[in-house]
Amino acid sequence: MSPVTLLCCFLQVKLAISYALAQSTKLSLHERRVTEMVLETKHLPESLARTGKVALSPETIAKLIGKVFIQKAAVNLLSSVLDTPEFFWRAPDSFQALYERICEYLELEERVEVLNARFAVLQEMLDMLRDHENNHHNARLEWIVIWLIVVEVVVGVLEVLGLFGLVGSEK
Repeated sequence: MSPVTLLCCFLQVKLAISYALAQSTKLSLHERRVTEMVLETKHLPESLARTGKVALSPETIAKLIGKVFIQKAAVNLLSSVLDTPEFFWRAPDSFQALYERICEYLELEERVEVLNARFAVLQEMLDMLRDHENNHHNARLEWIVIWLIVVEVVVGVLEVLGLFGLVGSEK
């Protein structure tokens, strides 16, 4: 990263530029975290397409969903990435205009939109994996119920046969 030297003597100008650069830096941190999550999960759809299975437990999938939600909340709810700092509420409009031009130059809004699009794709993929695991679990439960019914029917048939003396009668 190259150092930036501001030759302007007005503190408010430097402050306006600094706020925009700080928000861009904070956004870069979130972008890096989302990129790490994308790299961490990019093999999952490939694995599902290739083998029909994902080697993650439901708990791990839930943890990944939680990580995505935490990062999304950090960008959209808890962070001040898109908020105009309070300084500009009291400062002359020219400083806020400078701040807004720098934010536009740094493409802050566009970068947040890209982040939110990545969050949406991650969330959709993890929801699909969770649904896949839930369907697999539900199918297993259905087979258990079917086998329990079969056992109950066999026991019932044996009881009926026992009533007629065809089974279990000792002579």
